[in-house]
Amino acid sequence: MKLTGTTTSAHRREGCAMKSPEARGFVSRALLELLPQEPNTEGLNALSGAVTDALGASSGILADDDLQLTLFCLYELHYGGVDGSHPDWEWEPGLIGVRRLIERDFEAALRSAVELPSLEPRDSDGVAAVLFELAAADTGPSVSRYVAKKASLEQAQEFLIHKSVYQLKEADPHTWAIPRLTGRAKAAMVEIQADEYGGGRPERMHSALFARTMRGAGLEDSYGYYLDAVPAITLASTNMMSLFGLNRRLRGAIVGHLAAYEMTSSQPNRLYGNGFRRLGFDEDVTWYFDEHVEADAVHEQIAGRDLAGGLVEAEPEMLGDVYFGAAAALAVDGMLGEHIMGAWEKGESSLRTKVQAPA
Repeated sequence: MKLTGTTTSAHRREGCAMKSPEARGFVSRALLELLPQEPNTEGLNALSGAVTDALGASSGILADDDLQLTLFCLYELHYGGVDGSHPDWEWEPGLIGVRRLIERDFEAALRSAVELPSLEPRDSDGVAAVLFELAAADTGPSVSRYVAKKASLEQAQEFLIHKSVYQLKEADPHTWAIPRLTGRAKAAMVEIQADEYGGGRPERMHSALFARTMRGAGLEDSYGYYLDAVPAITLASTNMMSLFGLNRRLRGAIVGHLAAYEMTSSQPNRLYGNGFRRLGFDEDVTWYFDEHVEADAVHEQIAGRDLAGGLVEAEPEMLGDVYFGAAAALAVDGMLGEHIMGAWEKGESSLRTKVQAPA
């Protein structure tokens, strides 16, 4: 079995703005109505008030659809943009201030969700060892084992839809860290990111490989196409990367996040590839996963010792944030896995809305 999807390619659409999503509440509605306008004080004041009210009323920002979508769109202004938005909003100080209101509570929620290892001083090998211990101790539900052995075609497609929110721009949030690093850590980050971007070959960029997987699995591959379908925790997992990457003071956290991401990638991707082969798909779909089995086995060593360890040796005060970024990556991934597996075990969809396959 091999499904044929749309011929539109995400990597051919780079630089195109994301389609404006549907609002999920009064905050995201206020933002999406404001973005097409020229920057104006009245609209900013109304949005700021809406955000303040929503933060006060929210029962938990990690699962808050309205606030996570709002934050996602605010971050997207620094990536490909949101379709129809006035370009002056990207660096409008008042809008950055609104974003900071949400980021404050988002960061606090992430910090309260994790427990850090001991902050005793360590060399680069010692930092890497602690990060490998954190990754090995992760006990979240295994979506990868389920996809490998049990997932239906519809569930496998849902899995891809969740991943598409980040994977179709894979590596970009971490790349913000490059100009904020120096020496050994910077060289390590560039080495990893060069592989993520295909080593100069656009067809081998990991975002392009994932777009190929989407098409082969009968799904639309344009960036943001399924944004309306995914829940808040899926958005939070990507927003976390942008939070860490776009704030220089959190450069340690984005480094720790990447280290944990690479350390928990190789074996799950092997299982994902096996799952799609079980469902009858060929290398058009599995290439993305198979590529990560080998690449990330190398990347995890570079990310642990040279990137994270190198940063801590150069800036020892970054140790706590390196651990925080790694622990937060594992914790939010676990929350997303619990959401997906909880729905599937009840015979339900893990998405917010029913998704129609492209014509």
